[in-house]
Amino acid sequence: MGEAPVNAQYVLDLQEVDETQVAVVGGKGAHLGVLSRIEGIGVPGGFCVTTDAFRRIMADVPSMGDRLDQLSRTNPDDRETIRTLSAQMRRMIEETAIPGDLAAAITRALARLGDQAAYAVRSSATAEDLPTASFAGQQDTYLNVVGATAILRHISRCWASLFTERAVTYRRRNGIDHRTVHMAVVVQQMVFPHAAGILFTADPVTGNRKVATVDAGFGLGEALVCGLVNPDVFKVRDGEVVARTIAAKQRAVHALPTGGTREAAIDSRRQKQPTLTDAQVVRLVELGRRIEAHFGRPQDIEWCLVDDDFRIVQSRPITTLFPTPETGDQVNDQGNHVYVSVGHQQMMTDPMKPLGLSMWQLTAMVPMHEAGGRLFVDVTRRLASPASRAVLLDLMEKGDPLVRDALETVLDHDGFVPSLPDPSPGGPPAGGAPAPIETDPAIVTELIERSQESIAALERDIRTKTGPALFDFLLEAIEEHKRVLSDPLSFQAIMAGMEATWWLNDKLQEWLGERNAADTLTLSAPDNVTSQMGLALLDVADVIRRRPEVVAFLQGVEDEDFLDELPKLLGGTEARDAIEAYLDRYGMRCVGEIDITRPRWRERPTTLVPVILDNVRIFEQGAAQRRFEEGRQKALKKERDVLARLRALPDGDRKADETKRMIDRVRTFIGYREYPKYGIISRYFVYKRALLAEAERLVQAGVIPEREDVFYLTFQELHDVVRSNRSNQVLDQLIQQRKDAFRSYHALTPPRVLTSDGEALTGAYRRDDVPDGALIGVPVSAGTVEGRARVILDMAKADLQAGDILVTAHTDPSWSPLFVGIAGLVTEVGGLMTHGAVIAREYGLPAVVGVERATRLIRDGQQIRVHGTDGYVEILS
Repeated sequence: MGEAPVNAQYVLDLQEVDETQVAVVGGKGAHLGVLSRIEGIGVPGGFCVTTDAFRRIMADVPSMGDRLDQLSRTNPDDRETIRTLSAQMRRMIEETAIPGDLAAAITRALARLGDQAAYAVRSSATAEDLPTASFAGQQDTYLNVVGATAILRHISRCWASLFTERAVTYRRRNGIDHRTVHMAVVVQQMVFPHAAGILFTADPVTGNRKVATVDAGFGLGEALVCGLVNPDVFKVRDGEVVARTIAAKQRAVHALPTGGTREAAIDSRRQKQPTLTDAQVVRLVELGRRIEAHFGRPQDIEWCLVDDDFRIVQSRPITTLFPTPETGDQVNDQGNHVYVSVGHQQMMTDPMKPLGLSMWQLTAMVPMHEAGGRLFVDVTRRLASPASRAVLLDLMEKGDPLVRDALETVLDHDGFVPSLPDPSPGGPPAGGAPAPIETDPAIVTELIERSQESIAALERDIRTKTGPALFDFLLEAIEEHKRVLSDPLSFQAIMAGMEATWWLNDKLQEWLGERNAADTLTLSAPDNVTSQMGLALLDVADVIRRRPEVVAFLQGVEDEDFLDELPKLLGGTEARDAIEAYLDRYGMRCVGEIDITRPRWRERPTTLVPVILDNVRIFEQGAAQRRFEEGRQKALKKERDVLARLRALPDGDRKADETKRMIDRVRTFIGYREYPKYGIISRYFVYKRALLAEAERLVQAGVIPEREDVFYLTFQELHDVVRSNRSNQVLDQLIQQRKDAFRSYHALTPPRVLTSDGEALTGAYRRDDVPDGALIGVPVSAGTVEGRARVILDMAKADLQAGDILVTAHTDPSWSPLFVGIAGLVTEVGGLMTHGAVIAREYGLPAVVGVERATRLIRDGQQIRVHGTDGYVEILS
């Protein structure tokens, strides 16, 4: 039998517990302790059996350490091993006798409350009900337990429930070490309610923080929790029930006098009666708001109604809600706001680390607000006046129709967006339309040269800057960065290409009935740095394909220093030089490149190896030049065909001449659309290398333990740390908090549109012209293709065959090298002018983007048909 730890405290009264004691009483116990102290909140009396008791028991369980080691090594997908191991561990814990002194401490606590009374015995894990991870339902609860012997037995069961198959799998998937989680147990006086249920202080479906939802049923709340009955559902806003659904409640769970519970049928006359009156619902929500205010975040609250008095038996944070953006003045700014996701425009909806967020905010041309590790732009003022609203909605639709639909849903909420008059006729037009520019390829050449000169100056001038002087220099460099981005000529060139695309699509559909004609007319357009990037990797494959020893070596590459090893092989020097040249031009790119903290190809060149090997296998020598020339010839053939058909129409010469001018214009400017992003990311890599050199100095000085810890600081915070050059506990805690928060943000799905009330809107396609069961999206590159779906979420794990269709969440420019080897594209995020769409058209790939949940609805290996002209995907097998 294990010895009692020194100063072990096995039992604490709920009234003695507060939120600082999660490690002692678990998340649920700590929450209940706090709840019991909030004025006006009724919590049934009880006590916590602490984690000291759990550790005492675990020390007595034979071979538990070995089994924990085995569990930690088990793949979370190996359900059979997890099921077997966890069942053994539960049985051993339940069979371990509770030591006499521990049992005595529990029975003394029972005697104080009444040892013949009925109790609820609830698990309370130390990783449960925390702000960033809700473990609801993963451990056990036992109701109406009567007598000390039964209570001790059920406490053992709660300890054992830490190792249910579900709880073990959850911890493995979320990177939580089994040894760091301990189990406390809450023993609470049982209440025998007329009704019970759950209160969400924010709408769990829409996320709206101003709408509370009450689920209610007769008897104990277990009937709702286990899905035995459909609850009555009430929605409350501003102290008023605004919606109610009264269910037919046929069953209830009631407590038995001798202990335990039973199901019972509800009298048919009561089944459709409301469980609560409106007045009771509003009173319950008021209690919920008080609890929410105390904890500082929306809560999921279990309640019971006893003699018209509400008792709260549990409260936990709602962890599935997307946070609302932080504005500069939370106190004085009480107005409504509407935010649009930046990530959906940039093809990167993953969370970003704090340094990445702050650098994008610093370099952006409009103010951006952070929420859930993502960035949002406040569009409220632009939605408020009719003229700017129409321009914004039109622009959003061209980028992503779902954003427009979501914004229109918000506009349908009466009074949410304030109404402002249009600017007076004498004032400048909103945004100021730029003057048109000549169709002259020299303009693009000049813009590219300007950008290259600016980047070369940045690389030259930053070399001598260190310490606080580096940050002063970077702030100046960022102003130059914004000056380059806001160059009116650059903006005119981008708009010229986009407007010519829209003109051609609109006019050729009107005159010839041809949809998306610009897709073919823009094939192999010049000066597209992103499509050149994909073709250039085909040239790298040409060098490697002729060298079998190099191909064999690359198939086993794992270390990032593999380039240094290549010259030892026959033909390896040429292979290394080809890859190095590619990295010199494109090594600043990577997946999720708008986050400066993401590893670039130059930092992690192994990312490119699978793509190079796919190109070696799928293509023959000279594929890049052939692909480009084939695209150019298709575009020329299309041009001749279109112009000939136009000349046969009434007023055909005028129409053909106008169309020819627009074809020349689109081919002159559409490729440049991709260049500003290339320039931004090129500058980013220069900034990053300088910041990492500074981080290395901080590591050498003992200020931070690891170089990449600086990624969890904002630019200004890093500046302050460099200036002070001192380590401190506050900095260590801040970095750890940020790491925990960043990990939790991966579980959140960012909405396209978000309101200051917390309502998260994704938008919907309102179409009825697609086959049943088809997945709807945005048609961005014409054509129809059938093939094998390859669902790929990590570019480095791509394994493509000729004819495959790439299905992924989003594609920023770094995915372009994969596009040369596929037959079609499906993404969850995107619109007509986003990067993936532009490159799909360049390569002539049928593509549908903005297909909600495509990576979950389409399984890897299924046969699918992509309708790139009509905007839908059919699953064939």
